[in-house]
Amino acid sequence: MATLFIMITSSFIGFFIANAYYQNNLKPENDTKNTEIARRIAQYAETQENLDQYLKHTASTGYQLYVVDRQGESHSFGGSFNEKNLPSQTVVNVLNGNIYHGMRDFPKKTFVTGFFANELRNSVGVPFTHDNTQYALFMRPNIKLLFNEIHILLGWMGLAIFILSLIAVLIWAAMIIRPVRQLSQATNKVGENGFDIHLDIHRKDEIGQLAQNFKDMISRLGELDKLRRTFVSNVSHDIQTPLLNIQGYSRLLESNMLSEDDRYTYLKVIQEEANRMSTLSKQLLTLSSLEPKGNTLRKESFEVSRQLRSLIHRFHWLVNENNLSLTYSFEDVWVKGNPELLNTVWENLLTNAIKYNKPGGSIDITLKEAHDHIEITFTDRGIGLGTKEKKQIFDRFYRADLARTKQGTGLGLSIVKEVIELHGGQISVNSRLEKGTTFKIFLPHL
Repeated sequence: MATLFIMITSSFIGFFIANAYYQNNLKPENDTKNTEIARRIAQYAETQENLDQYLKHTASTGYQLYVVDRQGESHSFGGSFNEKNLPSQTVVNVLNGNIYHGMRDFPKKTFVTGFFANELRNSVGVPFTHDNTQYALFMRPNIKLLFNEIHILLGWMGLAIFILSLIAVLIWAAMIIRPVRQLSQATNKVGENGFDIHLDIHRKDEIGQLAQNFKDMISRLGELDKLRRTFVSNVSHDIQTPLLNIQGYSRLLESNMLSEDDRYTYLKVIQEEANRMSTLSKQLLTLSSLEPKGNTLRKESFEVSRQLRSLIHRFHWLVNENNLSLTYSFEDVWVKGNPELLNTVWENLLTNAIKYNKPGGSIDITLKEAHDHIEITFTDRGIGLGTKEKKQIFDRFYRADLARTKQGTGLGLSIVKEVIELHGGQISVNSRLEKGTTFKIFLPHL
């Protein structure tokens, strides 16, 4: 229906454009051309002995002729005019030697009624003299005779063009609609069969680009779904393990046969597992607050050096408890960001440096200002990381083999990375087994 509407509408528009071109360009040219032909006919007529025979022969070549003399006697040759509506004054003017431009001055009508109007006034008129008698010759091409020979051919040609155009447009529309239907079916299958969808569309146009984008989207969604399943599985495991320990040791505490030392040990385990669950829930809430990253982040200007000094003061007891030495060097630097989230970053990095250090080891923290950024480093002389572990250290729930003996959730460094990137910064890690680890953070300058 859309194709038919377009074809019919464009036909009407094309017709009106052609009509305007005919009225303004072709009609004057047609008048000039036929006036010249009429002059030649009149010129030859003046030299002919038998005027009627000459005019009949000329008319048979495809012209309608109307000849009138001063006495008003008229003769028609060739096809007759449907309307002999020529004013008498016009005839007089031509007999007096003037040229009549009836085709040029014919009232403006549509192309069909104008060009094919078989009226005497839609002709050209020229004077000529034969045997001392003045005549006025009015002439126009016999459109009916000329068109009669080709109208059947034109009719079949028009019909063939219409049918072939319709078929071509329908085929082209089908070529466009087919991949769109495939995309629609693939979309429905995603809800039914998951993300394992094969889309057989290989085009280089916009639809091909859309199909490629759809494939990429499905691939990313599949990866996200796999990560979601892994995430849920890991969270469930990390919640289930402390819960089982809490339940188990709680039942053991019901026994009246326990010694005070055992009771104290069991209570300490329950407290540690409860703290572990609290830490996990806190980190999960932090991760949820970072997603999606399109959310507006509340930022304010604050002094990073003061925040780091406050952090060291709060964890000074833990550093001493683990028999570690801590040195730091801070320049007075201000940054624009979210203080709570960045404090989480420093806290995670410091507690990791404490947790994965060696007895009698050291921690070094530096803060310095560069031209267009600030640089913060956390360095420890702890157990370090291998090459493979360094590549996965920022993945959620990933814990290095050497770190599994320590309590943790595997979420801390993934939170650190997301917070830093959310502030437009970068974080890198440099580590060697048994040599220690250095985390280096770059944040945009205020």
